[in-house]
Amino acid sequence: MRGGLLVLGGSQGEHIAAQLAALLGAELGEVEVSRFPDGETYVRVLADVEGKRVVYVNSLQRGPNEALVETLLTLDALKDLGAREVHAVVPYMAYARQDERFKPGEAVSVATVAKLFRALGLSSIYTVDMHLHRIRDPSALFGASFRNLTGVRELAKYVKRHHPEVLGRAVVVGPDEEAEQWARVMAEELGTEYAVLEKKRLSATEVRVEAHGANVKGKVAVVVDDIISTGGTIIEAVRALRQLGCEAALVACVHPVLAGNAYAKLLKLQLLDLVGTDTVLSPISRVPIAPAIAEALRGT
Repeated sequence: MRGGLLVLGGSQGEHIAAQLAALLGAELGEVEVSRFPDGETYVRVLADVEGKRVVYVNSLQRGPNEALVETLLTLDALKDLGAREVHAVVPYMAYARQDERFKPGEAVSVATVAKLFRALGLSSIYTVDMHLHRIRDPSALFGASFRNLTGVRELAKYVKRHHPEVLGRAVVVGPDEEAEQWARVMAEELGTEYAVLEKKRLSATEVRVEAHGANVKGKVAVVVDDIISTGGTIIEAVRALRQLGCEAALVACVHPVLAGNAYAKLLKLQLLDLVGTDTVLSPISRVPIAPAIAEALRGT
């Protein structure tokens, strides 16, 4: 993506926008966001966008309802103000996990959010490790060229840079079957094997956890997942790995939502490390996602 590029950041994406503009050698503009006394969102694009190719970055993280409204208002304003192209970068796409009607009468939230984005007529949409398990064609759903990037390679760079001593005895672990896709990528980047944990119910009160793939006994487990919300899955996985004989555990995730007291609970595990990217800002968001986004934008 070259020539006449302007990067803007929303209230939840300014930190990524600033890094992105620097990496791409692009102009960094400003968007004013505030609240009216009645709680409604006010948006004003302060940069001149007419005729320009604009990349707008906002992560639907803390306060996803307000972040979603802010994002939609800004993207629509950019189109209305005459931007030649509008590219939306939504590193953390909220509402993606409700991708089907699990109980009668439920709203399929990802479909509703996609309709709102589709109505904007965007040039492209970029997300990071969005929940797409049951979505076959996200470009058709969102009505724009859609790219779902991964933050796992950036996490792997962090592990290699900060924990080189574990690489010769590490095994990557997906905490459940859905996490195999991220475990496979991490293992490729670290040049090691990977395993996936699976729960087997033996009786009404007894459950056995097995690691399918590599043997974790005596190894350093690098547990990787797309999101940590309540922390329950990770806590259960680390406890199971210790029962299976792993020497130590390092946990890495793309989206460190850390809802409620999840962070405090994870600290009690005494992990070798606990790290996430900055798609969601948290105490563990030490890995910038901007390089992965910049690489994707350069290729368009």
